[in-house]
Amino acid sequence: MALLDIQNLVVEFQTASGPFRAVDGVSLHVDEREVLAIVGESGSGKSVSMLAVMGLLPWTATVTADEMSFNGRDLLKMSPAERRKIVGKDMSMIFQEPMASLNPCFTVGFQIEEVLRFHMGMDKAQRRERAIELLTQVGIAEPAERLNSFPHQMSGGQCQRVMIAIAIACNPKLLIADEPTTALDVTIQKQILDLLVSLQVKYGMGLIMITHNMGVVAETADRVIVQYKGRKMEEADVLSLFESPKSNYTRALLSALPDNAVGDRLPTVSDMLFEPAAGVA
Repeated sequence: MALLDIQNLVVEFQTASGPFRAVDGVSLHVDEREVLAIVGESGSGKSVSMLAVMGLLPWTATVTADEMSFNGRDLLKMSPAERRKIVGKDMSMIFQEPMASLNPCFTVGFQIEEVLRFHMGMDKAQRRERAIELLTQVGIAEPAERLNSFPHQMSGGQCQRVMIAIAIACNPKLLIADEPTTALDVTIQKQILDLLVSLQVKYGMGLIMITHNMGVVAETADRVIVQYKGRKMEEADVLSLFESPKSNYTRALLSALPDNAVGDRLPTVSDMLFEPAAGVA
């Protein structure tokens, strides 16, 4: 049984000019201890799909699916209160832009401990001990002192590590990482990716990596889903995707990699026409 199983997910937003379909019939699954990458250009519905799973979309969104189950439980039939007991504990997400995701009014220690208080029922001493342990795990120096720091007193890489600490605080079964290396320099990107993979292996989590970076996919993923305009264009294991992509859109993405430049011009996705691969739209 898959850890997360989604069939025919549709997400629409109500607008002044009528409903806008951001996700159009996407199906996916991820197993325990598996790394699934969801790739595609900006606006392809990657983040919206996962925010729908987490139940974090605004009231203007309408979410439907033939099936949306997590660890054998139907997410669509859960009440908001039941959903809140899972989100942040068994199923967690690292959001884009850590500086915007962390609350600037509270210390990082408070924000880590709040998760432990709500989901684990720990007392103050237990929360502090666990928070120090988490900051140590994600590679932040002097963790006890850093608990008293506010987000603006930390670098982008440190804030990303704090976000990871919050996400893994309750040892989730599924971790969703939404562009976890956005706005970080190359050296820090590598450190964050290595950290995520090591944590995934250590805790046996299912990991969904949302990215538009094909290099990240090649280094981390077991399986890949390619999305465009809210639709799934292709699904394959990593080796098959890079060696023999089935859809024109996937071929266009791979052709646009710097290593594939011909002469002094990089091809663009718009250079190629594309249709969904047969059987996966």
